[in-house]
Amino acid sequence: MNNLAKLTLVSISLTSLVLTGCNRKEQPSQSDAQANGDAAEEVVKIGHAGPLTGGSAHLGKDNENGARLAVEEINKAGLEIGGRKVRLELDGEDDGADPKAGTQIAQKFVDEHVVAVIGHLNSGVSIPASRIYNDAGIVEISPSSTNPDYTKQGYKSTYRVVATDAQQGPALGGYALKSLNAKSIAVVDDATAYGKGLADEFAKAVQAGGGHIVAREATTDKATDFRAILTTIKSAHPDVVMFGGMDSTVGPFIRQAAALGLNAKVMSGDGACTEKVAELAGDAVNNLICSEASLAIARMPKGLEFEKRFEARFNGPILFNAPFAYDAVYVVADAMKRAHSTDAAKVLEAMPATDYNGVIGHVAFDAHGDMKEGAITLYHYQDKKKTLLDVVRFGDRSA
Repeated sequence: MNNLAKLTLVSISLTSLVLTGCNRKEQPSQSDAQANGDAAEEVVKIGHAGPLTGGSAHLGKDNENGARLAVEEINKAGLEIGGRKVRLELDGEDDGADPKAGTQIAQKFVDEHVVAVIGHLNSGVSIPASRIYNDAGIVEISPSSTNPDYTKQGYKSTYRVVATDAQQGPALGGYALKSLNAKSIAVVDDATAYGKGLADEFAKAVQAGGGHIVAREATTDKATDFRAILTTIKSAHPDVVMFGGMDSTVGPFIRQAAALGLNAKVMSGDGACTEKVAELAGDAVNNLICSEASLAIARMPKGLEFEKRFEARFNGPILFNAPFAYDAVYVVADAMKRAHSTDAAKVLEAMPATDYNGVIGHVAFDAHGDMKEGAITLYHYQDKKKTLLDVVRFGDRSA
């Protein structure tokens, strides 16, 4: 290589170094960022699981929307845990109200290291999924699972922010005996953990109160034709029929009962106490009395304010347990603050001391993870519109 070539090569190399230096953007160190008040946010995932497809998809989406609104509000206000800025991220998953899918999603959440899970909607999914969360030391707060067995497994990770069927069943049973003066009662369930659990609690309350179960039938949560069951029930001449199930089955059941001339009142729980049940049952819905494992939104301490924000954000009404999913997220955020940590195990340790006043009211848990206080609200339908009948309260509300 001659001298001219060597000089040219050196010149090109120096030019490249200068250009590279000009284009490189120096990244500030973590200490520099903190000194400038610009520390990077820590992203913390919260899982939400419920049915987003199938007959209960509208209810699952309602729960997810409640949780999403809480995440958005917390992020907008700014969240700081242990001196670090934190941004919450909601991972919404569709469990299809299926126990197998629910356990797969539970393992996915564990693998993603979520700090907590809001869900599942259905008791039949929450119960098997709860073992996975417990083994991983992750908080599971259900906004809508009411089967008592969910929190009776001895797990320290299971919580719920609604009443249980051990309270909802007796409220319905007591109303049947005392207000409807029912003596003979038929009981039907959809063979799910929720439907059968509620029906069992109702039947126990009725029998303890002196009522007689004259028929006990079971179907499935996918059934649409109830004529055979209804024919059997009609022959028993019940004063009241109790159906433990969701609105997607209770609605057609009520419509078909009316078509067969079965005039007994139909009772059901929170899974059927919706606007959709009126669509499915038609005019026959006026024969339904149902319960919700909570206060009506208008009677919740911050219910009307929440309702306005929810409707403005999602361009539609609250359908079911959105306020409970919303408060569940805030309970998780409160536990993180008290734990001074986003570590799932430390958040779990902070949960028993929860003392939070939310949209639904005062949230505090007993040793099982159930609400210490709450209410069951009974409704009937007039001109296909859900109308308040009665409120049954439980627990110590002096806090």
